[in-house]
Order: sequence, then C-alpha cells, then structure tokens
Amino acid sequence: MRPRPWHLAVVAVLTLAGGLALLRAGGEATPTVVVTMHHSRFQPEVVRVAPGTTVRFLLRNTDPIDHEFILGDDAVQRRHEQGREREHHGEVPGEVSVAAGGEAATTYTFRAGGPARLEFACHLPGHYAYGMRGVALVSRG
Repeated sequence: MRPRPWHLAVVAVLTLAGGLALLRAGGEATPTVVVTMHHSRFQPEVVRVAPGTTVRFLLRNTDPIDHEFILGDDAVQRRHEQGREREHHGEVPGEVSVAAGGEAATTYTFRAGGPARLEFACHLPGHYAYGMRGVALVSRG
C-alpha cells in the first residue's frame, strides 16, 4: 500500500513534535496515527488524544520478526503478558498482530471519563521486557 499524502502529513507532524501526536475529537474522518515497529520499539512512543476520540492506528512493522500492538489498561496488559490472551487479534479494538515486514490496522475509542493513560505494547515472548511499549495520554488540549 502506497502512503497517502495525509499519512505523510501525520508522520511529518509526529516527527516535528518530537514523537508526540495530539488528536482532537470533532473531525469528520477518523484520525489515523501511523506507528512504526522498528528495532523492537514503537515510533512514536507517546500519542496524545482527546477524550471521546476514535483513532485508527496504522501499524507498520519494519522488523524481520512478528510483533503485536495491544492497547489497554493495566489489566489488559497483565493478561497479555501472562499469556492468557493468546487468541485475541482480529475483532478486538486496539489489538492486532503485525507480521514481519507487514502492515495492519485497528481502531480504538478513547472514552470520555476513561483512563487518562493507556499503554500499548507487544507481548510476544521477551518483547515487553525488552521495552517494546508506549503510552497513549488522554487529555483535553
């Protein structure tokens, strides 16, 4: 899939913002955040969103190994790290596997009144311990 001009604009904004993305609710289209998996790290590591925003995450895995993107609170992260959620991908918002060299997408709605901080991580064996995680900060402005 060739990047669309607005994908490139999102990447440029993320780069200029030092790895921080700020998304606000109210736009007609679902905002997309491009997250690259490179050297077993997420880029960007921090995403900022407004409460009530539904975000489409486009995941690009540039590594020669598989990864996953699991977005959720501490309980979700614990379940995945302990291996009790192995058959989770496909229909769960915010959870997706990404094959080596591949792309995948998922959407997630950041509830108004929900947690102010959610983690996204890869829980394939050893990846989380290696530091393959990031954070979505939910706040107004």
